[in-house]
Amino acid sequence: YKLLAVGFVIIIIGFLLMVGGKSPDPNTFNEKEIFSVRRITIAPLVVLIGFAFEIFAIMRKPRTSDKA
Repeated sequence: YKLLAVGFVIIIIGFLLMVGGKSPDPNTFNEKEIFSVRRITIAPLVVLIGFAFEIFAIMRKPRTSDKA
Protein backbone atom coordinates (compact mmCIF):
# COMPACT_ATOMS: atom_id res chain seq x y z
CA TYR A 1 0.00 0.00 0.00
CA LYS A 2 2.93 2.32 0.60
CA LEU A 3 4.06 2.01 -3.01
CA LEU A 4 0.54 2.74 -4.24
CA ALA A 5 0.45 5.87 -2.09
CA VAL A 6 3.82 7.01 -3.48
CA GLY A 7 2.58 6.51 -7.05
CA PHE A 8 -0.59 8.44 -6.28
CA VAL A 9 1.45 11.34 -4.87
CA ILE A 10 3.62 11.38 -8.02
CA ILE A 11 0.49 11.57 -10.19
CA ILE A 12 -0.93 14.42 -8.09
CA ILE A 13 2.37 16.31 -8.40
CA GLY A 14 2.19 15.91 -12.18
CA PHE A 15 -1.32 17.32 -12.31
CA LEU A 16 -0.33 20.20 -10.04
CA LEU A 17 2.48 21.04 -12.46
CA MET A 18 -0.13 21.36 -15.22
CA VAL A 19 -2.27 23.83 -13.26
CA GLY A 20 -2.19 27.52 -14.04
CA GLY A 21 -1.90 29.73 -17.06
CA LYS A 22 -4.87 31.90 -16.19
CA SER A 23 -4.60 35.42 -17.51
CA PRO A 24 -5.92 38.36 -15.47
CA ASP A 25 -7.34 39.82 -18.69
CA PRO A 26 -9.50 37.34 -20.67
CA ASN A 27 -8.92 39.31 -23.88
CA THR A 28 -5.18 38.67 -23.92
CA PHE A 29 -3.51 35.38 -24.80
CA ASN A 30 -0.13 34.69 -23.24
CA GLU A 31 1.55 31.87 -25.16
CA LYS A 32 4.46 31.61 -22.74
CA GLU A 33 2.23 30.76 -19.79
CA ILE A 34 0.04 28.19 -21.50
CA PHE A 35 2.61 26.51 -23.74
CA SER A 36 5.45 26.42 -21.22
CA VAL A 37 7.84 23.47 -21.08
CA ARG A 38 6.60 22.64 -17.60
CA ARG A 39 2.98 22.19 -18.73
CA ILE A 40 3.61 20.59 -22.12
CA THR A 41 6.55 18.29 -21.41
CA ILE A 42 7.49 17.86 -17.77
CA ALA A 43 4.05 17.49 -16.19
CA PRO A 44 2.78 14.77 -18.57
CA LEU A 45 6.03 12.84 -18.11
CA VAL A 46 5.65 13.03 -14.33
CA VAL A 47 2.07 11.73 -14.60
CA LEU A 48 3.16 8.86 -16.86
CA ILE A 49 5.96 7.98 -14.45
CA GLY A 50 3.39 7.96 -11.65
CA PHE A 51 1.12 5.61 -13.59
CA ALA A 52 4.06 3.34 -14.41
CA PHE A 53 4.97 3.30 -10.73
CA GLU A 54 1.38 2.36 -9.87
CA ILE A 55 1.49 -0.56 -12.32
CA PHE A 56 4.80 -1.65 -10.80
CA ALA A 57 3.31 -1.45 -7.30
CA ILE A 58 0.31 -3.56 -8.31
CA MET A 59 2.30 -6.21 -10.16
CA ARG A 60 5.10 -6.53 -7.59
CA LYS A 61 5.03 -9.69 -5.51
CA PRO A 62 4.96 -9.04 -1.79
CA ARG A 63 7.80 -10.41 0.28
CA THR A 64 6.88 -13.40 2.36
CA SER A 65 8.61 -14.44 5.51
CA ASP A 66 8.90 -18.15 6.23
CA LYS A 67 9.13 -17.79 9.99
CA ALA A 68 6.68 -20.46 11.08
